[in-house]
Amino acid sequence: MRLADTVALVTGAGSGIGRAIAELFAREGAAVVAADLHLDRARESAGRIQQAGGQALALAADVSLKDQVERMTAQAQAAYGRVDVLVNNAGLATGDDILHIEEEEWDLNLRVVLKSVYLCSRALLPGMIERRRGAIVNIASVNGLTGLSEEAYSAAKAGVVNLTRNMAVKYGRHQVRANAICPGTVRTPIWGPILQRDPQIFDKLVKWYPLGRVGEPEDIAWAALFLASPEAAWITGETLTVDGGLLAGSYGMSRELLAKEEQP
Repeated sequence: MRLADTVALVTGAGSGIGRAIAELFAREGAAVVAADLHLDRARESAGRIQQAGGQALALAADVSLKDQVERMTAQAQAAYGRVDVLVNNAGLATGDDILHIEEEEWDLNLRVVLKSVYLCSRALLPGMIERRRGAIVNIASVNGLTGLSEEAYSAAKAGVVNLTRNMAVKYGRHQVRANAICPGTVRTPIWGPILQRDPQIFDKLVKWYPLGRVGEPEDIAWAALFLASPEAAWITGETLTVDGGLLAGSYGMSRELLAKEEQP
């Protein structure tokens, strides 16, 4: 098992990418702390892990608040003695266009997406440094790498990428690694409000993906497993784009050029 004798804390573990990561890590031998804003969702994820024969603890925490992060950290360490792997996955995406995003909505995106990474990393880094062992995997987004609208969310995700690099440089000498994953469109509950307005949204987005589909939570979970595992022991400060080819180039332009080449 790739994460045997490892304790992993996953934020936003109650659904979507976070749940997929928590379940995969548990199957690979990790004792998992499944943290989520909603305790019932965290308990559901932990229950699924336990029913499959794994170890899991469900915790409720608003990871944008210092006192709740400190309580979550203390509970995790009391249960398992340490945390070896931190996956900062909690997030939300609201608002679009800085001319229309209200200040409160802007601040909410920055708190949940970026400040949570700072708070959780700050809380768990001292133990990792002391043990000279640790891996931090931050779930960023392709939105943090290029202009794809959703400005508040995108700016926060860009901050996650930069913070990841800084942590990698600063704490590498303590054998603590930090890497980021930038997913493309992934079929998760965060898309719920958009799906209500446009049930065909995923079908419309597929045309931009060279692999011909949007992502599934498990696609991101496998990438997170690699970065958290000993197989990535010499990888830190990296941004791994897991996006079905979205950012490799302009797919629309490529298709047009290929079509011209195929003409007699």
